[in-house]
Amino acid sequence: MARFGNVLTAMVTPFDASGALDLDGAQRLAKWLQANGNDGLVIAGTTGEAPVLTDNERLSLFAAVTEAVTIPVIAGTGTNDTLHSIHMTKEASKLGVAGLLVVSPYYNRPPQSGIEAHIRAVAAASDLPIIVYDIPVRTGRKISTSTLLKLAHDVPTVVALKDAAGNPAETANVIAAAPSGFEVYSGDDGLTLPLLAVGAVGVIGVATHWSAIDHQQMFSCWQDGDTVGALAINQRLLESFAYETGDESPNPIPSKVMMNLLGIPVGECRLPMGPPADFVVEKAKVVLANLQASRLRAS
Repeated sequence: MARFGNVLTAMVTPFDASGALDLDGAQRLAKWLQANGNDGLVIAGTTGEAPVLTDNERLSLFAAVTEAVTIPVIAGTGTNDTLHSIHMTKEASKLGVAGLLVVSPYYNRPPQSGIEAHIRAVAAASDLPIIVYDIPVRTGRKISTSTLLKLAHDVPTVVALKDAAGNPAETANVIAAAPSGFEVYSGDDGLTLPLLAVGAVGVIGVATHWSAIDHQQMFSCWQDGDTVGALAINQRLLESFAYETGDESPNPIPSKVMMNLLGIPVGECRLPMGPPADFVVEKAKVVLANLQASRLRAS
């Protein structure tokens, strides 16, 4: 078993009808996710709408979710402001979280030396293990392999990478040269199986909100050497992967629609994401029905 488990969900942040943070809803959702196949939860990441949460909201969310579940809770404390990230890291570390997710600074587009210095400074603010988050499609800057490897070898608390860079071949180079015990998690649902093939240990997913059990089955098949079975489950999930992302309805809009459809109230996204278009709601019904039918055929 990987340090934080194999299947983790980057959890959406529930809001009530007025748009206020719903901590009771967050606890209900977290408990439901634990009961439905998740080994861990990542809070206040991309999917958790971290950029539209206040500091107090994020810290309250970390505390509430940590209180609600027994699985590891990873707190998203990274921002594009190093001093702010240090502050959030210090405060989150007091709340019983199991680790920290530190995203590469977004919008600023710093040089590799700046990215490295930023992550080192944040790591120095806490003894908790850190998952570095590389998602260049949103940050505007890829963390280079050499930067990742320097951090992995030099900073004891940098123990993992959430890889959403979309290049399994390059990730294979990271895995091959990283120190023993350094772990890579897929941060792109559709690339989880390819990343397993080059040595990743798990997924920090989005479609895992409603398909964590399927992911657990895929991981079990892979670990048992049943590549045909793993491929079949991956194919079962392709429609879910396509649904949870896209330019017309980017994540986390579809994920919130799906959870509401499943009877787990999470509200709508805050602006600038905003409410879902009608087609997203209708598509969720089709995706869920097809997934349930596929599960029945496989049983």
